[in-house]
Amino acid sequence: MEQDNPQGDRIAKVLARVGIASRREAERMIEAGRVAVNGKRIDSPALNVTASDRIEVDGQPIAEAEPPRLWLYHKPSGLVTTEKDEKGRPTVFDALPEDMPRVMSVGRLDLNSEGLLLLTNDGAIKRRLELPSTGWLRKYRVRIKGTPSDETLAPLRAGITVDGERFQPMEVSLDRQQGANAWLTVGIREGRNREIRRAMEAVGLVVNRLIRVGYGPFRLGDLKPGEVEEVRSRVLRDQLGLDRDFQPATPPRPKRTARKSGPPKRR
Repeated sequence: MEQDNPQGDRIAKVLARVGIASRREAERMIEAGRVAVNGKRIDSPALNVTASDRIEVDGQPIAEAEPPRLWLYHKPSGLVTTEKDEKGRPTVFDALPEDMPRVMSVGRLDLNSEGLLLLTNDGAIKRRLELPSTGWLRKYRVRIKGTPSDETLAPLRAGITVDGERFQPMEVSLDRQQGANAWLTVGIREGRNREIRRAMEAVGLVVNRLIRVGYGPFRLGDLKPGEVEEVRSRVLRDQLGLDRDFQPATPPRPKRTARKSGPPKRR
């Protein structure tokens, strides 16, 4: 097989498609020598493969790609959004229902953040949903300590620079004052690391609760903490512009509750 073969797909894209890792993570796996094609270890992602090629990761053949699927998950506070945590903290993936297939998160929510987290079995969908160029609005309910005024919130609406990092203008509305705290609705389009918490701190406000309630067209709705719900194939197809022949691997399932205890889930 020639590396300049114009047919097929890039090897990293194929690995992402079957849920091995995101495309960027797959490229790192390739550079680390963990991927072989037709019995030969490769060290560059600049390679196209077709359905006739035999691909192995860590000596194991990859599974056939399932059709793209997407789930809504209500992440509770206290879970980290990572496959493995160096500090041994519980992860989102440890807590998912046993019958969930291998999935990747679309972006992250910090340890103390709650609410809507999208999960997918498809690396290409993950990449598409995370790209800033999609411009999808992420909406949050934010509880802050204090009594914010329009003057306090104005820099957030205009766009603010924090530690040399420029944050795009946020949509910020004051919903209600509740004793010593206030509830805000905040919308952002980039989702940088701890963006809302850092921006609030920059204008003198402290976030003590943060719940993501929307990601583009997808809503948290009445999902309870720990519940998972699959997005119907037609909704997924229409929102992401997937081919009309797309069919889900299985029919959409009812809401399922994540595990509360037990040994970490093998992934």
